[in-house]
Amino acid sequence: MLYHDPEGDKLAHQQFCFVADKIEANPALLRIPLENIGRWLGRGHWAERELNQWRQWIEAAQTSAGGMKRMLDLLRDDSEEAREWKGFSPFAGVLSPSERQGFLCASRH
Repeated sequence: MLYHDPEGDKLAHQQFCFVADKIEANPALLRIPLENIGRWLGRGHWAERELNQWRQWIEAAQTSAGGMKRMLDLLRDDSEEAREWKGFSPFAGVLSPSERQGFLCASRH
C-alpha cells in the first residue's frame, strides 16, 4: 500500500507552482533543468524516457509561447498524471536554498 500524505501533496503542488512562477518571470532559468537532464542522462539515469520527455517540453517552452504555456500548465496542474510526471522533475536548482527551505519548514509544521 502506498503512503498518501495530503499535506505533503499540497506542499509539493505549491512548490511546483512557485517553480512555474519563477520560470515564467525568468525563462532563462530553463537552462537549469536542461543541464540537469544532460548530466543525469550522461550518468545513465534509469528514467531516460521521462527525462527526454521533459527535455522536449522544456525545449518547446524555450521556442514558443504555446510551448511555455503547456509546460507551465503542467507544473501548475495537480492531476494524478501531472504528479506522476513531476516525480521525474528535472527542476532541482531552480529554487534557491532559502526558497526550498521555506517549503521544508512548512512541511514540518
